[in-house]
Amino acid sequence: MSDMVVVVDGSSPVVSPGVQSAALAWRAVIGGALVAVAATLILAALGSGIGLSIASPFPGSGASAGTIGVAAVIWLVVTQWIASGMGGYLAGRLRTKWVGVHTHEVFFRDTAHGFLAWALATVITAVAIASIATGAVGAGTRAAATVASGAMQGAGQAAGNGYYVDSLFRSDHPAADTSTADVRGEAGRILAMGLRNGDVSAADRGYLANLVAARTGLSPADARTRVDNVIGQAKAAEQKVEDAADTARKNAARLSIVTALAMLIGAFIASVAGAVGGHERDA
Repeated sequence: MSDMVVVVDGSSPVVSPGVQSAALAWRAVIGGALVAVAATLILAALGSGIGLSIASPFPGSGASAGTIGVAAVIWLVVTQWIASGMGGYLAGRLRTKWVGVHTHEVFFRDTAHGFLAWALATVITAVAIASIATGAVGAGTRAAATVASGAMQGAGQAAGNGYYVDSLFRSDHPAADTSTADVRGEAGRILAMGLRNGDVSAADRGYLANLVAARTGLSPADARTRVDNVIGQAKAAEQKVEDAADTARKNAARLSIVTALAMLIGAFIASVAGAVGGHERDA
């Protein structure tokens, strides 16, 4: 049964006696959710503009990456709270006034309206972001991943096969007249295999020292020292790559946790704002 609304003496519309309004006003919830989504988009665009204005593509100038990251997280939290508050308040303020309902029940319903507005806005935003991301980069990402995976596998197999072939023709006294390209290629394959296995074996180190001594005229001890230094530098570079990947993983985990907490607080703010809006509506 639809609600019958009457106006008495120019006052706010109230439900006529004997007709009870629905406990959930979907139009108010949808309106509040749309406002929350719009506020999120506006604040996100504003935050992006501010971030681009303080960043710089040149090293040593502009805000640091860490500063920009912290500012982005803070802005994300602020955006979630402001948008949630606006949507929840409107959802509570725009609903139809209930007649003959206990005060505690009114408070609960207003709180629920704010919470539902937040939930609907969150779902709309998530679907929109997922749709845009999937349509824009989905195909490209899959293609790049396929190519990169094939290239890595191919490179790893090539290095391994070349390493084993080279080991068949090793000599304790490498020829000094071997072409530079062949020597460099063999040395590169030995280093690649060593890093792939975690370290270069003692036999490979000795063979590399002989190659270096034959090509450069260094003494065996100096050649061995040079080999050890290069292997150490290669391992340090690889460790930096692993540390960067681990740092990125930790940052992504922190961002996910902060986002989840900000969303939970946003839900609370939307609920409170719904109750405030409903109270002011009845007042």
